[in-house]
Amino acid sequence: MLVEILSPDNTLFTGEASLVTLPGSNGSFQIKNNHAAFISSLTEGIVEVKTDQTTENFPVTGGLVEVLSNKVIVLV
Repeated sequence: MLVEILSPDNTLFTGEASLVTLPGSNGSFQIKNNHAAFISSLTEGIVEVKTDQTTENFPVTGGLVEVLSNKVIVLV
């Protein structure tokens, strides 16, 4: 799935990932390929993106995530 992590000033990550873990307002959750569409708010925590080769962590203070058509957009 395509993952984009965007801030007002910068694109933090763009690429293919197999798993994304996010700090949701009601608790941590994960997104895998072909996940159902949804929108959620985020709280302070770590966004973890797992690709085939690496795992990258991005600290966030909050934001929003949208999942639609195998694309994940994280606004922080």
